[in-house]
Amino acid sequence: MTTRADGSAGSVPAATYTSRPLGPDTWDAFAELVERNNGVFGGCWCIGWHPERGQPGIDHREVKRDRVLSDRAHAALVLGPDGVAQGWCQFGDPDELPTIKHRRVYEQDPPPRPDWRITCFYVDTRHRGQGIARVGLAGALEQIAARGGGLVEAIPEVTAGRTAHGRFLYSATVELFEEHGFSRVRQVGKHAWIVSRVVDPA
Repeated sequence: MTTRADGSAGSVPAATYTSRPLGPDTWDAFAELVERNNGVFGGCWCIGWHPERGQPGIDHREVKRDRVLSDRAHAALVLGPDGVAQGWCQFGDPDELPTIKHRRVYEQDPPPRPDWRITCFYVDTRHRGQGIARVGLAGALEQIAARGGGLVEAIPEVTAGRTAHGRFLYSATVELFEEHGFSRVRQVGKHAWIVSRVVDPA
């Protein structure tokens, strides 16, 4: 899939981004992106949503690598025209990604159990504001459709009418999800909403 960097229609610009599934053949590109950004969020290696989160003494890189190579970690990896990874959108089923933002409020009136969760976005610090999260989300939804589709849930943040620093938008924005057909289900934080949509199988 190729999408304009700003997500808009029109002629293809010089810089375009593509998404590919995170897997054995893209692990090296993913790892290079994480290492270039000092492990991401203090060495998370994007395991913060997996069941291993918080376990003492684990090697985050090896946990993530094992999950990717055994098809237990999923993401749309976003690559630049030079083939270098510049971001991702992580998704998976609730067993793969059991961590929930604002869990206490979420569980007071839980929505139907989703088939899939979209939990985490990351964009290289030098490439933010170029539409990479948009390409990642579209790519994740394509992969979900290819895997049979179903109910997809996320908990992003509303940014309309306020200034929000990009590093805090690791779950992206409500507005971005609404562009991709998601609807607001319920507010669970000051700016956080559960959003969902059903993705048809490909």
